Amino acid sequence: MQVFWFFPTHGDSRYLGTQQGARQVNHAYLTQIAQAADRLGFDGALIPTGRSCEDPWITAASLIPATQRLKFLVAVRPGIMSPTVAARMAASFDRHSAGRLLVNVVTGGDPVELESDGLWLSHDERYRASDEFLKVWRGVLAGDTVDLDGEHIKVKGAKVLFPPVQTPHPPLYFGGSSEAAHELAAEHIDVYLTWGEPPAAVAEKIADIRARAAARGRTVRFGIRLHVIVRETNEAAWRAAEELIQYVDDSTIAAAQATFAKMDSEGQRRMAALHGGKRDKLEVSPNLWAGVGLVRGGAGTALVGDGPTVAARMREYAELGIDTFVFSGYPHLEEAYRVAELLFPHLPGKHGSAPANGPLGEVVANHHLPKASAS
Repeated sequence: MQVFWFFPTHGDSRYLGTQQGARQVNHAYLTQIAQAADRLGFDGALIPTGRSCEDPWITAASLIPATQRLKFLVAVRPGIMSPTVAARMAASFDRHSAGRLLVNVVTGGDPVELESDGLWLSHDERYRASDEFLKVWRGVLAGDTVDLDGEHIKVKGAKVLFPPVQTPHPPLYFGGSSEAAHELAAEHIDVYLTWGEPPAAVAEKIADIRARAAARGRTVRFGIRLHVIVRETNEAAWRAAEELIQYVDDSTIAAAQATFAKMDSEGQRRMAALHGGKRDKLEVSPNLWAGVGLVRGGAGTALVGDGPTVAARMREYAELGIDTFVFSGYPHLEEAYRVAELLFPHLPGKHGSAPANGPLGEVVANHHLPKASAS
């Protein structure tokens, strides 16, 4: 079981839908999060992409020397980036980080944003362009010289002279819920990421993609993208969930949902269907809360509960085939510590937030630790 964290390059806050509790996200703050995730035992970190975010490649590269083992899940954008240029970027990053690159394939689901970047393809055309992109990207990183006269991409003699550390290339991650997305995943992807839907819906996706991949003689691993709200008790966790959206009013929800409705993303449509734009029934599955998606696009659900409860929900997903959990929480620095302290002790291979050496807790007189009953 792998657990990733998240770099909030689009901003961070204690609350959603308001400027109250907001904090500046700069390189110093992102370094704090990266070093915390690295030290606490997270396996990797997702860096988001889009016009509301800092550039993920520059951000990730700047954090290589600040970390030792943390892997970086960084986006390539078919249709916006050249596949050979993207391959050279990936190879350089992988070498300079000693093999710590993971690649997130993002076709995009917001036509307004994509048009502002010069991409005017329809939904299914974007996936055909992504297929051509990945044929070139995978081929050149495997050491091949690639010629392709495609519908959207045409290259002749494409190659990469300096290979990546990981062979044949850094692992490819990808998420998408449409028919075209599932076909792309089955053909090219190493790890398919679903957003946090109820287990039954996730099981259907996994079964479908497994079957499509098997028909091609391939196997695919699976992950899930979720927020997490973990506290010492279930009651405290649910209070924290309500506090997160306490400043969100109906007009803010309506405006956000109207914006999301203009997207052609099937995944976004499925996220919106979980709550219907209303806050009265946000627990859409045991301990799966859709409140984040009232005002946030993309991943809109959170696991809510104490450490044992959240771990139990994770095991339910793991039994379906999920082996990678990509988490985030507001604010991201403090919540990284909460997850490590309260959740990791209940997960296989994780040991909580205490370092392997050094004192635990406050050191008091004569270097003795306080007893549990001491005040």
